[in-house]
Amino acid sequence: MVKTKRGRVLWSMPSRGRGTCPVCRATRIKLLYPRTQTGGTGVKVCKRCQNASAAAIDAITV
Repeated sequence: MVKTKRGRVLWSMPSRGRGTCPVCRATRIKLLYPRTQTGGTGVKVCKRCQNASAAAIDAITV
């Protein structure tokens, strides 16, 4: 059976949920995974970087 709602939420996101990952600098990649820096600031990262170390997440300058 077809799943008509799969991925539908991406259409309402800016740039369809794509951008440049702040950890690995990959371009035009989906940024769907929220991570929290030590200061409490939330950032979205790609699937490959969702398990990145806390040091790598804290090194992000927004």
